[in-house]
Amino acid sequence: MKIALTKLSTKDLATLAQRIISNSQSGKYPVITNHPLAVALQTSYMEYDKVYTKQTFSGKGKDVASADRERDVAYSNLKVFLNGYRQLPSAPNVQLAEDLYGVFKTFGLDIDRLSYSSQTAQMKKLIETLELPENQQKMAALSINTAFAEMKTKQEDFEAIFAQQAEANADLRQMTSASAIRKNLEKILKSYLNLITAMKDVPGWELLYSDVNELVKAAKNSSVPKGSQDNGSPIVKKVD
Repeated sequence: MKIALTKLSTKDLATLAQRIISNSQSGKYPVITNHPLAVALQTSYMEYDKVYTKQTFSGKGKDVASADRERDVAYSNLKVFLNGYRQLPSAPNVQLAEDLYGVFKTFGLDIDRLSYSSQTAQMKKLIETLELPENQQKMAALSINTAFAEMKTKQEDFEAIFAQQAEANADLRQMTSASAIRKNLEKILKSYLNLITAMKDVPGWELLYSDVNELVKAAKNSSVPKGSQDNGSPIVKKVD
């Protein structure tokens, strides 16, 4: 009764363990009833069942990316307006546009291309500077207070969503690694199968061996794609 447990998908491993546990608890085999190894197998399976479908991360990645795009657009719109306005010598308050564009230059004209953390740091400094009274007056004269407020809001929204993602990911990492739990289940299940194999010729163990052997065969067949041989590639959901 041989099977490469490491080659089973997460689902197939769970199914095999669950079937073997149900088999041992059926009452048909007194030799295995309440056996310490059977109890250990059930305990290990219960832990595995809790986490083997756990997501790798919080699932908030798309929300973070969307919030980042929105702050990029708000930042770019204000920057592009100032750049265009300052190049119109005949426009009123053109020097104010030049001054404000200079503020953007100070903190970088391409901060929307930086990493999340680097962009956040620069955006905070940019917003703090634009919030100075003299710059608020200049923006009011150019009627771009609303555009500035939108950029500030989009930055705050990004920070809030990014913080939620960081917190959620931290919570996930606090959970026991599913890969570690899988290894433990494989170890105990292997010991269980080895025990039954070793005892197969002992009276009372023959039927148990025969039935468990059929469960193992079914598990092996489930891991082999139709029309091909098992290539040994487990289908494992990513976990933290």
